[in-house]
Amino acid sequence: MKKNREYRVQESRRRVASAAARAAAEGRAPRVLFVCLGNICRSPAAQGIAENIAGKKGLKDYEFDSAGFYGGHRGDLPDRRMREAAWQRGYLLEHRSRTVRDSDFDYFDLLIGMDDRNIDALHSAAPTVEDEEKIVRMCDFSTDGFPEMDCVPDPYYEGPAGFQLVLDMLEDGCSELLNELTLSNRNGLK
Repeated sequence: MKKNREYRVQESRRRVASAAARAAAEGRAPRVLFVCLGNICRSPAAQGIAENIAGKKGLKDYEFDSAGFYGGHRGDLPDRRMREAAWQRGYLLEHRSRTVRDSDFDYFDLLIGMDDRNIDALHSAAPTVEDEEKIVRMCDFSTDGFPEMDCVPDPYYEGPAGFQLVLDMLEDGCSELLNELTLSNRNGLK
């Protein structure tokens, strides 16, 4: 099991390097889409955290967005509990929920799923094999802080501790993702 995870993490990092190279070849910064089920908890939090980290690193041209596969929350702000937990850490989550679109595969360099269900849905929705190469798992960017976690759990039916765990995981994963993107994009746009 550990060997499979190591391979998957290496593959995800290869895909990040490929995405950064693609963006640099087009003379622009990378574009990343975070994906969860309803686009009201995990993916907008990942977007807000990544934007915050990128801003602190001076990576103002990097672009982040989020989407989901369930359309029942379309147009809604992130879940109030996630907004409050994120606010306590200095993140302002103002994204409005939307569903994944076919055009997202053309526009974004990376599509990052939060769990197996999101990864499977992204693969099913990908128009081409090349588009499937853009799909990676958020947990593949976690450092040693969460070795037992294979996905970012959905906190929707959990209490406050669930939202805090998700924020901890996303801070860790987004930080490492940005490190990988900037390392891979070193000779491109910063």
